[in-house]
Amino acid sequence: MTEPVANTRTFEGLQIPTAGTYDLDAAHKRVGFVARHLMVAKVRGQFADASATITIGEDPLESSVTATINTASIETGQVDRDNHLRSGDFFESEKFPVMTYRSTSIKSHSGAEFVLNGELTIKDVTKPVELVVEFEGAGTSPYGQAVFGFSATAEIDREQWGLTWNMALESGGVMVSRKIKIEIEGEGIRRA
Repeated sequence: MTEPVANTRTFEGLQIPTAGTYDLDAAHKRVGFVARHLMVAKVRGQFADASATITIGEDPLESSVTATINTASIETGQVDRDNHLRSGDFFESEKFPVMTYRSTSIKSHSGAEFVLNGELTIKDVTKPVELVVEFEGAGTSPYGQAVFGFSATAEIDREQWGLTWNMALESGGVMVSRKIKIEIEGEGIRRA
């Protein structure tokens, strides 16, 4: 009888996944964002079509991630706004169908929080972005697959990527905030 393969290991008191390549589970993910509208309310949205490859290193602090997001898959719950975001005023989805993120190193970690240095490319403009990742746990699915959960956040200034459309308000301020909060939740599944 063969011994089952362990899907987790201990790292500084955490049960983390074993080394290997994991894919973002399309059925258990949210790649979202929050922007301020009219300087008084928050608008939340997400990209329905996103994929990521997460490489967990033998040394967990040498792990990495690459992600691709289809800009046309943006959803905010309002069709006219989604179409505007796909247009040349924002993502210009026909010309720039994807944006990408690639981690370059793990800057720091404390407990279950890992801070990644990385590069975000939108409309062929690449800028550094620090991603704060919260490790949520690891285990084995009922189907025998090694899985782990995570959430991640970052804040960016959209204008650094040429997403500069805005409208001044008579009362002061602008229609859409420059600062955008990125919110990601997901599960990684080990490749067979």
